[in-house]
Amino acid sequence: MNITDQLSFENTEIAFRHSSDADLKRAYWLFRVINVNFLVKIGPPITNFAMKLGLPVNGLIKATIFKHFCGGETIRECEGTIRSLQEGNVGTILDYSIEGQDDEMAFDNTRDEIIRTIKRAVKDKSIPLTVFKVTGTIRHTLLEKLDAGAALSTAEKEEWQKAQDRVLSICEKAYSVGIPVMIDAEETWIQKTIDALAMDMMLRFNREKAIVYNTYQLYRHDKLQSLKDDHLKAQKHGCILGAKLVRGAYMEKERERAGEKGYPSPIQPDKKSTDRDYDAALEYCTDHIGEIAFVAGTHNEESCRGLADMLNKKGIDHNHPHVYFSQLLGMSDNLSFNLAYVRYNVAKYVPYGPIKAVLPYLFRRAQENTAIAGQMSRELGLIVKEVKRRRLKAKG
Repeated sequence: MNITDQLSFENTEIAFRHSSDADLKRAYWLFRVINVNFLVKIGPPITNFAMKLGLPVNGLIKATIFKHFCGGETIRECEGTIRSLQEGNVGTILDYSIEGQDDEMAFDNTRDEIIRTIKRAVKDKSIPLTVFKVTGTIRHTLLEKLDAGAALSTAEKEEWQKAQDRVLSICEKAYSVGIPVMIDAEETWIQKTIDALAMDMMLRFNREKAIVYNTYQLYRHDKLQSLKDDHLKAQKHGCILGAKLVRGAYMEKERERAGEKGYPSPIQPDKKSTDRDYDAALEYCTDHIGEIAFVAGTHNEESCRGLADMLNKKGIDHNHPHVYFSQLLGMSDNLSFNLAYVRYNVAKYVPYGPIKAVLPYLFRRAQENTAIAGQMSRELGLIVKEVKRRRLKAKG
């Protein structure tokens, strides 16, 4: 029997081994609420209004949605989650999920915090990868201006240099201690600048091993070709391409903006096209496994099963250091823990940060979940299955 024959995404005992009965109950009601689109839409404005009035909502948020999807408010508070995941052979990706900052001091603080996540990962196999968003180090509006090719003022040129220095500091630290760092993808109207910055970092630091990874959102119709072009460029310079492959996270916003501004949508015409390009990207990376290190960031069972089968068919070790599966904390535990159980490399994104600062991330995550056809029903069904299994076991 080969390793993929032992892989089952229906095994809820393995999937929820780390979850107490209370954890399952909280998750059940949380996903029930997320499944109601109306509540998800009105939740953010109501919560923000209540917080402005000084109403005690922090405790409620921390005990529910924050507890489920986040590791804590600090790295120290994430330690319990790190240990819990490691018990199931699942790694942690500490994700400092601060959004919407716009001043230099805040950007410096974010750079310092990302470097702390890298330091925390040193000599600890339970934290195999780290991550950051470029918008945590620079104003979003300046990135828009750079992407549009507009002329910068002297002050803006200085600001851009400082931002590049912050990214360089993060990647230099990752290189010096040998811990890979992923650069997250963002909206198309700032992504060209981020891509160029990521490639520059890869050409500097990816000569011996993959240290810097860029992210490819395959719901964009041009990203499969971008992956191939970047591979050739890295190969030409004697570097390993680092790639995180995702379907994408800004689809509705992208289509809306394209419609408003009258340019062709960068998004695939349908989900089938996205799935086709995603699976083709997995195929391409495994075909060039010696030259590309990649992270398959997906909650899609077919893609996870397909990649596992692909590795087996091509004779690639299922725990090859150039291949990682990745999911978000609080979601798709049936994928993460069952893949890890048969010794594939798996790591969960573990967002953390002050509750108020992380709220935009949490609300976006809830809204994205409702947009994934069948995802919440799948999560709920697995939880119900595990609760029933435990009750039957208790009865003997």
